[in-house]
Amino acid sequence: MALMLMAASGYAQEKILGKWFTESGDAQVEIYKSGDKLNGKIIWLEKGPDTKDKHNPDEKLQSRKLLGVNILSGLSQGKKKWEGGKIYNPKNGKTYKCAIWPDGDELKVRGYLGPFYETQTWKRKK
Repeated sequence: MALMLMAASGYAQEKILGKWFTESGDAQVEIYKSGDKLNGKIIWLEKGPDTKDKHNPDEKLQSRKLLGVNILSGLSQGKKKWEGGKIYNPKNGKTYKCAIWPDGDELKVRGYLGPFYETQTWKRKK
């Protein structure tokens, strides 16, 4: 039984790793494993590679390029989803608690602010 659970969790992880277009389609994020955590970094932006992190609350970071920035960080594997991590929204400069999980060929990405949340559907790059 434990072996089946390990195999199932590995399959769910494999379904999440890779390149995904955000719901708006204006960015692509690569989700990768680092140790036992999942992270995701911006690898493409519709506005171009020189797009800056102008909404970042840290003034020192407002001039950095968004390309290569980790927007998903520290997600740990739970029973049905990867959770306990954070997601950074460069459109408003805010960071939220986050959970992600596969849903067929799509990825559900949920950001939490207290009891409130918003869920997006990301699509895999083909």
